[in-house]
Amino acid sequence: MKSRRFSLLGLVLHSSDMAEISADWAARAGSGGFEHEPVVIDLSAVPRAPAVPVPEGQAPLALDGPAPVDLRGIVALLRASQLQPVAVAGATAEELALAHELGLADAADEAVPERAAPAAAAPAETVREVVREIVVEKIVERPAAPVPTMIVDKPLRSGQRVYAKGSDLVVLALVNHGAEVIADGSVHVYAPLRGKAIAGARGDTSARIYAHSLEAELLSIAGIYRTTENPLPAEVAGKPAQVLLDGEKLLMQPLSL
Repeated sequence: MKSRRFSLLGLVLHSSDMAEISADWAARAGSGGFEHEPVVIDLSAVPRAPAVPVPEGQAPLALDGPAPVDLRGIVALLRASQLQPVAVAGATAEELALAHELGLADAADEAVPERAAPAAAAPAETVREVVREIVVEKIVERPAAPVPTMIVDKPLRSGQRVYAKGSDLVVLALVNHGAEVIADGSVHVYAPLRGKAIAGARGDTSARIYAHSLEAELLSIAGIYRTTENPLPAEVAGKPAQVLLDGEKLLMQPLSL
């Protein structure tokens, strides 16, 4: 066996409320389209009740605070969206025990070993030159071939979903209400965009959404999203526009075509 490091998707939770998590996940990711990619469940940002020291001989105090995260529910939620949970990070002892029961590994960060201080140089008269033949194994990483842009030239009906993994997505026809267009890069819709558009699905904050007629029911870039609960600004609603990230805010700009 050989130790290696891989880049994995991470689901960072900020709450232990399963109802809130489920509703937010449905708004952000829909019901799937991730092709069973591995994901780490990160619990390090979940609020925890403060630890209170217990005097010897006394029973622990019951504290009101967030309940343990329902890992069983989280795993079911991810698998329903075609994701494969493989590990958990930032878990309590109770949560970690359940994680092991569910077949998840502990992804706690490894400590960085300290470097030993360099040894003092030996006196000049005791230094001898030793010449050895050393075989050096050099690993050359070749850049991966670019993934071609995905192009869709047929209208997308309600319930249909298209995911451009590792590339941009270009749609040349209508995206109806209830349809979803998802890309790891940018989303270009050269027709009315009425469904859900998700760009930067794996965290690319430079991704953008372009539409010939912006009428989307959901817009999302790198996890920052906006739904129809907030009506589109008049200067972009039903008009050519682009959507980009400005810090933690979605910025919408009209386009002159």
